[in-house]
Amino acid sequence: MSKADLHVHTTASDGRYSPTEIIRKAAEAGLTVIAISDHDTVDGIPEAISAAKQFPQLRVIPALEISTDVPNGEVHVLGYFIDYTNKNFGDSLMRMRNSRVERAYKMTEKLRALGCKIEWERVREIAGSSTLGRPHIAQALLEKGYIKSFKEAFEKYIGHNGPAYVEREKLTPAEAVQLILKANGLPVLAHPLTIPDTESTIKELATSGMMGIEVYYADYSLEQINSLFKLANTYNLIPTGGSDYHGIDDANETMLGNINVPMQSIEKLFTLAEQREFRSN
Repeated sequence: MSKADLHVHTTASDGRYSPTEIIRKAAEAGLTVIAISDHDTVDGIPEAISAAKQFPQLRVIPALEISTDVPNGEVHVLGYFIDYTNKNFGDSLMRMRNSRVERAYKMTEKLRALGCKIEWERVREIAGSSTLGRPHIAQALLEKGYIKSFKEAFEKYIGHNGPAYVEREKLTPAEAVQLILKANGLPVLAHPLTIPDTESTIKELATSGMMGIEVYYADYSLEQINSLFKLANTYNLIPTGGSDYHGIDDANETMLGNINVPMQSIEKLFTLAEQREFRSN
């Protein structure tokens, strides 16, 4: 097990566990570094930092994951060591979250037309105060028995090419990189193998100010990791990694800390952050 996990979600977006619960789980797993990286929100960061005071060995990196749009897919950009108190940054995130709500409503309407009679009120109830996302719709589908797993929800209905998928307002990847930089953060490309043209995207974003790519991720094979590591070296990017843990579908997802992220990569991130006069907590 790694000592660090740089990609973890909480109830602030579409995770199952609260920031406090995630911090406790991370400490119990022996982690020394964790990045709370919820979708389009920084709301879970203050709670996580407060909870981590009970575990002096654990450092919290304030982070988030921004969804962006490209032809035929999405690109997600992680931002580490962000100034989560920056008002302009917060306003931009609010607009993105509002677009998530509008998109989710339209998706439930499409699902109903397909015979999946889930209620919009129930989706909102599942999300609660969290940033509303597709996993909340998947939970509603699961409750009604229309699917047997979260994975099936995305593959059959709400994935990018699914019959109930709806686009929402998004930034371009380069715009997300710039947004993170303006919030004094370190932009890193998330799960790059989900991108249609990986190397071209990496090359473009490296020139825009991106500082790393997620080389160590979920079920990536050794061959895939080695290929991404070479790309990181080619474009002078830090090879990072994380579990992308949500805690919603434990039977089918990588568990917290179960990705071997080299501590050398973690140290490089901290060095960059210190050079930019940031702190992790």
